[in-house]
Amino acid sequence: MLRILFYVVVLVLALSFFGVSIQSIVQSPTGQENFGFITGLFMTGWQWIVDAVTTVWHGILAVLPF
Repeated sequence: MLRILFYVVVLVLALSFFGVSIQSIVQSPTGQENFGFITGLFMTGWQWIVDAVTTVWHGILAVLPF
C-alpha cells in the first residue's frame, strides 16, 4: 500500500516538473470523456467477472448434495 502511495506521489511530482496540470486535464471536456470511457470499460469488465464467478459458483452448488 505504501509503495502505491509512493508511486502516486512520484508521478504527481513528475507531472508537476513537466508543467502538466492534472486539474486542467480532469476538467477538460476531452478528459471527462476519456475518464467516462475508462470507467465504463472497468464497469463492464467487473460485471463480466461477477457474472462468470456467479455462474461457476451456482454450477458448483448444483453438484454438491445438500
